[in-house]
Amino acid sequence: MRTQLADFIKDTPEGKEAEEIVRRCVHCGFCTATCPTYQLLGDELDGPRGRIYLMKQVLEGVEPTRRTQLHLDRCLTCRACETTCPSGVQYGRLVDIGRDIVEKKIERPFGEQVARSALKHGLTSKLFGPAMRAGQAVRSFLPESIRSKVPERRDPGAWPQRSHARKMLLPLGCVQPSMSPGIDAATARVLDALEIEAITPAASCCGAIKHHLNDHDAALAEVRRNIDAWWPHVEAGVEAIVMNASGCGAMVKEYAHLLRHDRAYVEKAQRIVALTKDLAELLPQHAAVLTSKLREKAPERVVFHPPCTLQHGQKIRGVVEQLLSAFGAEVLPLSESHLCCGSAGTYSVLQPELSKQLRDRKLEALHASQPDVILSANIGCITHLANGAQVPVRHWIEWLDARLS
Repeated sequence: MRTQLADFIKDTPEGKEAEEIVRRCVHCGFCTATCPTYQLLGDELDGPRGRIYLMKQVLEGVEPTRRTQLHLDRCLTCRACETTCPSGVQYGRLVDIGRDIVEKKIERPFGEQVARSALKHGLTSKLFGPAMRAGQAVRSFLPESIRSKVPERRDPGAWPQRSHARKMLLPLGCVQPSMSPGIDAATARVLDALEIEAITPAASCCGAIKHHLNDHDAALAEVRRNIDAWWPHVEAGVEAIVMNASGCGAMVKEYAHLLRHDRAYVEKAQRIVALTKDLAELLPQHAAVLTSKLREKAPERVVFHPPCTLQHGQKIRGVVEQLLSAFGAEVLPLSESHLCCGSAGTYSVLQPELSKQLRDRKLEALHASQPDVILSANIGCITHLANGAQVPVRHWIEWLDARLS
C-alpha cells in the first residue's frame, strides 16, 4: 500500500517503521476473517484492513477524529491478523504507533481519562495486592461488575525450599501474585521437580499495561527497571527467564525492539529476550522426566484455551496441547481457537460490552465438548473466562503440578 508520510512523522524512527509496515499491506482482506471485532460488528473500520487505512490517513497528515480513536480503541491487539496475513504485516507494532499519535491529538472525555489513569497506576501499584485481598474478603457482597474482576482466593500451596545448582529467574509480575498466587507456586514446584530452583526478583509490571494504554515513556521506564533488576541474576548465570503469563512473555520478548535506539540498554535487552522462555518452550525437553513423576490418576477431560499472546504474539501453537496429552489428559477439540476471549489486558474494563460478547462466544466453544476443566496460560484470560464458566478454569501449570507426586 503506497503512502506519503507527513512532515511531523516521516523522519522519526516511528515514522520509518510505520511506513515500512503500511507498505507491506496489499489490502487483500484475509485479516478480516480472523478479526474478532470485525466478526462481531461487521464494520470495515473495526477490522485490521480498515484500521490500517485510518492510521495511514493519520500518518499522511489527515487530522484524526474521535471516531478514529474509537475504532482504534476497539482493537483487542490480539494479533490474529498477523497470523493470517500472507504479507507479514506487523499490525501490532503499527497500531501502537497509530494509537500513540491519535492519543496526542484527540482529548479523551474526562471519564475515560480517569478510567485509563486508574488502570495504569492502580494495577501496577504496590497497593494493588492489599486492595485485591480486601476485595476477596468481601467478594460475595460486591456488585457483579466488580466481583467479576476479583477471583476467589485459593491456597497456593507451599513454595519449594530446596536449593539446586540449576537456577532460573521467575519474575512474578504485577497482578498475578495477588489474583492467583497458585500459578507462581505451581511453576516453582514443577521446576523443583526438575531440580531447578526458581529465583524471584521483586514483583514489577512487565510494562505491557502502560504500553498498551499509550503511555510509552512510562512503559519504557518499567522495562529498564526490570532489566536492571534481572541483570545481576543474568550475570550470575540463570539458565532462563521463565514466563508463566503469556501476556508478560509477549511483552518481554519485545524489549529489544522497544529499546533498539537506547545504546545503554539495547545489548542487555537482546540478552534478556534470548533468555526469556514461556513454559511451553521450556518444558517439552523435560516432558519425559515429568511424565515419570506423575501420580497414577484417571484421565481428565480438558480443553485448552490458547491465549492470543501465546499463539499470535509468541507464535507458540499446539505445544501445550501436546504436553497435556503426554501427561495423560484427554485433550478435547476447540473450535474457533484463534479468536480472542475478550480479556485482552484492560480491554474487558474499557470495552465491557464487546468483551462480554467475545467471552460468551469463547465459553460456548469451550463448553461444547463437556470438559472437566478449562486450562489456559494467561492470568487475564483465566480470570475473564472463570467469571462465566460452568467448570473450573485453571492455568495448565497448576493442572500439571496437581498431578505430580
